[in-house]
Amino acid sequence: MNIEAFRDYCLSLPGVTEDMKWGHLCFLIAAKIFVIMDVDGDQSFSFKCRPEDFDELTARYGIIQAPHLARRQWVKILGLEVLTITELQERIATSRTLVLSKLSKKIQAQYL
Repeated sequence: MNIEAFRDYCLSLPGVTEDMKWGHLCFLIAAKIFVIMDVDGDQSFSFKCRPEDFDELTARYGIIQAPHLARRQWVKILGLEVLTITELQERIATSRTLVLSKLSKKIQAQYL
């Protein structure tokens, strides 16, 4: 998957917007980041994962704990080629759902 296809997929999810923060491309749901990508460097990106998936993900080549983000809840993928397209799309959709689930029921209802 290339960066344009990655961006298109993220923006295809209901209610997703994009923004630039700290020199990174961010995808947001209800103004909360669920994916953050370094577009100027190596195109690495981070997303929220389920705590029960964290160890399995970080044991894989090209995946580490995301620096500066919630410990054992965010992973950093060191390039777009690390995950298959299908798994990447599933993980991104899960990240969106996890971030949305932490918001109020009223806000959640706007995006379901």
